[in-house]
Amino acid sequence: MEKRAFGATGLEVSVLALGTWGLSGEGYGPVAESEQDSVIDRALALGVTLFETADSYAAGAMEKRLGDRLPAGDKVFVATKIGSDHEAALPRKRFDKPFLKESAKRSRDRLKRERIDVLLLHNPSSEAIVRGEATEALGELVEEGVARTWGVSVATPTAATAALIREAPVLEIPYNAFHTTELFVIQEIIKDKKTAILARSVLAYGLLCGGWPVSKEFPAEDHRSERWLGEDLRHRVTQLNALRPSVFGSLSSMRAVALRYVLSNPAISCAVIGPRRAAQLLELVRDAGKEPPYMRPDQIESLEMRVRNLGVKT
Repeated sequence: MEKRAFGATGLEVSVLALGTWGLSGEGYGPVAESEQDSVIDRALALGVTLFETADSYAAGAMEKRLGDRLPAGDKVFVATKIGSDHEAALPRKRFDKPFLKESAKRSRDRLKRERIDVLLLHNPSSEAIVRGEATEALGELVEEGVARTWGVSVATPTAATAALIREAPVLEIPYNAFHTTELFVIQEIIKDKKTAILARSVLAYGLLCGGWPVSKEFPAEDHRSERWLGEDLRHRVTQLNALRPSVFGSLSSMRAVALRYVLSNPAISCAVIGPRRAAQLLELVRDAGKEPPYMRPDQIESLEMRVRNLGVKT
């Protein structure tokens, strides 16, 4: 598996990271602990060197599982996110300095690491970033040796821009063939900053795998049952026609097209995938390919043109 420099952090990581939200049992339904272990172990065997998680995933249980399974040393890294207070009467976001510092130390203990490799704010608003207390707290945690480097995981272009203004060394953003907004907005800003860009939602929660009928329904415990309703989901499935003509040759599936589109962008340091089974992980790694070029420039141009022509709001 190809490795890339993780911005200017001094780290070098595999181009695929194992994301653990779905694996934790949240979002899509329960996953057996034995299967969680199998996925983590298989990821290590396949050359994955970055694991992405959060202190809120299964109330810290996912951090603890990674701490139990991952080897110590400087060959495998963990990126974790903090800023969610689930012990409050009503779970809420918190980005005050005392809470963040205590959260980081608890995460470090669960991960069983001398210091957290990549410590991220978990989806703060642009206002919370601009205030500066949260980013200042993470900078101090790096100085104190609790974390190696820090960054911000964001959900909007405004928050992404605010994080870059605060000189975040790492930025996690949603990015896929149907969603390019955040990266488009910040591309000029990051050109000279050497910011590490961690791409999430690279398969749009499974949509870009191309396996859903227009009548697809999700169980109640699956977050997609509320994310996409009725006609909206049918419309999105129809828009997958933008990807289908790209499936040929080594691009053997729509999943391969979606993954390689992300990896073809040199601005992306690493793409987060979220398999819930070891067999699924193997398929994703195989579809992603081993090294550049993942897609030719003309293939990318044709795909992007079809996306625009079908009216996909990227």
